[in-house]
Amino acid sequence: MNWPMISLGELVDIKGGGTPDKNNSEYWNGDIPWASVKDFKKNILDSTLDSITLLGVRNSATSVIPAGNIIVPTRMALGKVAINTIDLAINQDLKALFIKDNDVVDRDYLFRWLESQSSLIESEGKGATVKGITLPFLKGLNVPIPPINEQKRIAAILDKADAIRQKREQAIKLADDFLRATFATMYGNPITNPKKWPVHLMGEIIEFKGGNQPPKSDFIFEPKQGYIRLVQIRDFKSDKYATYIPQEKAKRIFEVDDVMIARYGPPVFQILRGLSGSYNVALMKASPKENIRKGFIFYLLQLPEYHDVVVKNSERTAGQTGVNLELLNKFNVPLPPIYYQDEILDRLARIEKFKEKIEISLNHLEIQFLSLQKRLMGF
Repeated sequence: MNWPMISLGELVDIKGGGTPDKNNSEYWNGDIPWASVKDFKKNILDSTLDSITLLGVRNSATSVIPAGNIIVPTRMALGKVAINTIDLAINQDLKALFIKDNDVVDRDYLFRWLESQSSLIESEGKGATVKGITLPFLKGLNVPIPPINEQKRIAAILDKADAIRQKREQAIKLADDFLRATFATMYGNPITNPKKWPVHLMGEIIEFKGGNQPPKSDFIFEPKQGYIRLVQIRDFKSDKYATYIPQEKAKRIFEVDDVMIARYGPPVFQILRGLSGSYNVALMKASPKENIRKGFIFYLLQLPEYHDVVVKNSERTAGQTGVNLELLNKFNVPLPPIYYQDEILDRLARIEKFKEKIEISLNHLEIQFLSLQKRLMGF
């Protein structure tokens, strides 16, 4: 499609943000939502984890962005994009895009186009530890500009397709909620122990073993005989960054049904499973010592009575939030007999099978959405 190309910098004004002094309590927990990359869980910003006061806005470089604008991260969560549906302030890792002329470019079309450029934007990230993109790069992105009515038509089609995709995602979340609720109902509250299970220290029945970090000089990025996958926290969400190391350098091995824990965050203390290979220092494995099933551990650690306490008491390690292993080992755990653990896991397996069908359907929808996106935008 022979549409004219216009640079993003010509189409929008770009406004950055900042962070109020975190040591000044007068700047925090106010009435103004304050967004950072950790709030980019979906493609709308309708709430934030943190909030600041008007005094915090006045005494920092942050900007308050009116609802209805496009916001993109320029550090860390590269490639993500969202529209804020509430007025909010933003930190220095985010940029707000204000459209200069709505007769030239439609906001929803521009949002969908930026979404389609996710891989390109992510690949341009520079930095040894935290990846970022520059403002000149962002401004220099060339946007195809069809007639405004065609832009609106493209955005409307993609919005409808995305709505179907989001319904599948909501169904998966509901299935996850149902799994946790079923476990909690059958097991009981671990604090009050209404079923009177024998109580053990968590460290007596579960072994927590941290990972190992081989040198980057050993990394390759395609599978090869004699190599094993080195798994990091992000790999549980995507295979995009698959990394492999020599088999003899693999110090910590885990299997698909092993329970893995994200030691650092955000978010800290994610309970994970489903991959196999060698695991790095950001992960640790939770293995049964005696009289407890792996599957039972997986759901046990997600109970709020354990999970929320660990998150709240996580400690700072090398600038990251880390799991307090001493706290974890000292939890009291009511432990049902193996036969009842198996009964619980059999019930959960039926729900998991239903969830798996939805996930397969969502994967098909993701592929179809990307194909539709490319076709409509003339890629």
